[in-house]
Amino acid sequence: QVQLVQSGGGSVQAGGSLRLSCSASGFTYSQKRVGWFRQAPGKEREGVAAIYSVGGGTTFYADGVKGRFAISQDNAKNTFYLQMNSLKPEDTAMYYCAADVGPLDSEYAFLFPEEYTYWGQGTQVTVSS
Repeated sequence: QVQLVQSGGGSVQAGGSLRLSCSASGFTYSQKRVGWFRQAPGKEREGVAAIYSVGGGTTFYADGVKGRFAISQDNAKNTFYLQMNSLKPEDTAMYYCAADVGPLDSEYAFLFPEEYTYWGQGTQVTVSS
């Protein structure tokens, strides 16, 4: 049974940093994709960053977080991270990690929520101005 358990998050002032963690159990595929998504109240869930685990890991980012967020993986721990720097109030949302198996035809698809089967429980990130 696949289980994604998230940790991290919290409240921070604008310009600050947070790191989210996503620990995967029962999910040991070599060709896996893991994404971070967020959903603010009244808005649709959107992709923030994703990583395809083959080789050193290929990463994908939404335009609004490029240069500020970094996704990474620790294969030994089967854990994935989202380092968030230079946070802005508009980054405030519930953040979710998600995972699935195999590559996708388009790099943009890695940031589509519908391309992921397994989801973490979510963690709140609040950025105050």
